[in-house]
Amino acid sequence: MGKNYETVIGLEVHVELATKTKIFCGCSTAFGGEPNSHTCPVCTGMPGSLPVLNRQVLEYAIAVGLATNCEITRDAKFDRKNYFYPDNPQNYQISQLYLPICRNGKVEIETKKGKKYVGIHEIHMEEDAGKLIHDEREDCSLVDYNRSGVPLLEIVSEPDMRDAEEVIACLETLRMLIQYLGASDCKMQEGSMRADVNLSVREAGAKEFGTRTETKNLNSFRAIMHVIEHETQRQIDLLEEGREVVQETRRWDDNKGYSYAMRSKEDARDYRYFPDPDLMPVHVSEEMLEEIRAKQPEFRAERIERYRREFDIPAYDIGILTETKQMADLFEETTALCGQPKKVSNWLMGETLRLLKERNEDPEDIRFSPKHLAKLISLVDAKEITGSVAKDVFVKMFEEDIDPEAYAEEQGLKTVNDESALRRTVERVLTENPQSVADYKGGRQKAIGFLVGQTMRAMKGKADPGLVNRMLKELLG
Repeated sequence: MGKNYETVIGLEVHVELATKTKIFCGCSTAFGGEPNSHTCPVCTGMPGSLPVLNRQVLEYAIAVGLATNCEITRDAKFDRKNYFYPDNPQNYQISQLYLPICRNGKVEIETKKGKKYVGIHEIHMEEDAGKLIHDEREDCSLVDYNRSGVPLLEIVSEPDMRDAEEVIACLETLRMLIQYLGASDCKMQEGSMRADVNLSVREAGAKEFGTRTETKNLNSFRAIMHVIEHETQRQIDLLEEGREVVQETRRWDDNKGYSYAMRSKEDARDYRYFPDPDLMPVHVSEEMLEEIRAKQPEFRAERIERYRREFDIPAYDIGILTETKQMADLFEETTALCGQPKKVSNWLMGETLRLLKERNEDPEDIRFSPKHLAKLISLVDAKEITGSVAKDVFVKMFEEDIDPEAYAEEQGLKTVNDESALRRTVERVLTENPQSVADYKGGRQKAIGFLVGQTMRAMKGKADPGLVNRMLKELLG
């Protein structure tokens, strides 16, 4: 390869908002449901039906705009984007082209190369389309309009990113801000956050951008990284061969690991945008703006600073705990109840993350309450259950949010504090393991570890290991 090339990347990120009802009607946005059961004349595009804006959508859009340092458009409008597709019931999508709700923002990202800002060109509100289900057995396509009219925010970045690491850092930053706001769960695997990657290459040092392609609807970081790698190489190969890159929309096949052209890239003219005649312009008053600004939560950067001041836990723990609002809230609420920040952190960083990973779940899926985790920590502190029993109880608590104390009582898991019963068990273990006793008396200190283990096993884990250790040493003389 003769020349040095630079990749230029911009993103269009679609985020499904966490409202209970759709953007222009009162239908439920709940995930799942029988096909076409969350529908009405508005979201199925019946003639004569009139849309009415859901105020919560506007509030979420402004909150995300403030969090991404955008200017809020005080007088915004909705526009019709006209295109025919079977899952688009009106034959147009209500979106915002001329006066989007947020403009000219930026987010700070951090990668191995350091910190930098990525510009946010605009954020606009729009409705989602329905969903086509292709039935190969019957050789037909069926339409489900449950998703039609679900509110979306489209976040359009400036072409400020130069590699996959910066793109992932930008998406993670946006996801974290939006989750902290409670505006969306941003679960990529469920489609509530998906990204289109706009990518071009140019010779290093060139001022002009190259011709870009857009790869649509990517819903995992892995797919995004593969697309950037594949598309960068594809465009460089074309330029090296003296051919032109065609501006087009592409689709990525993650199973086969390649992309293909879907259609030549449309331009705004192709969609025949015009202001939606059925929706009033949106005026954002100073009072509304101040009210939303006052409700903005404490974001991750501020939480990290406060945790450093308030809690005696390592910086690494703080970094992991604040990655999601759910984990940070759980940490704070549990610590407030038991006053043991390091122990709370250990349970969350250890067993909780291990079980989430095993079950392929997210922190948002955690079912156990701060009250029950605090109680479990107190039971171990009071030596009412042992550490190993606590781990077994925690698994049950993780699955069903049981009361750990009641469960330990019912299952007979509480520590046996009857010294005479323990002494009898220790004496039996010593009788059954003469070799280990001889090793210990011969100066091999490690042999006691085996004897402690055997005693704990005989006691089914329900003895205090410290007490077992002391009793063994005493009986071994």
